[in-house]
Amino acid sequence: MKDAVEEEMKKRGHNVHVDAVMIKDVNEDMLNHYDAYLTIAKTDLAFQPKIPLIEAGPILYRIPAMAQPVYDKVEEVVKKVENE
Repeated sequence: MKDAVEEEMKKRGHNVHVDAVMIKDVNEDMLNHYDAYLTIAKTDLAFQPKIPLIEAGPILYRIPAMAQPVYDKVEEVVKKVENE
C-alpha cells in the first residue's frame, strides 16, 4: 500500500512519504507527527486521532475503481496540507 499511495500521489503531482507501521505500534503521540492515518482495516484505537483517518484497504485489491476514492481522499488531505 505504501508504494501504491506514493506512486499515485506522484502521478497527481504531489511528493508524499508514507510509513508502514504495525498496528500494535500506533499510538496517539506517534500520530501527532503525521498528516493522515491510512488503515487497511477498521481499527478500534484507544484514542481519537486528531488527524484524518482514511480507510485504505481497497487499495490492496488492485482494482482501480475501488482504489480511486481512497486516492481522492488522500489527495484531499495532501492539498489541504500543501495550502497551509
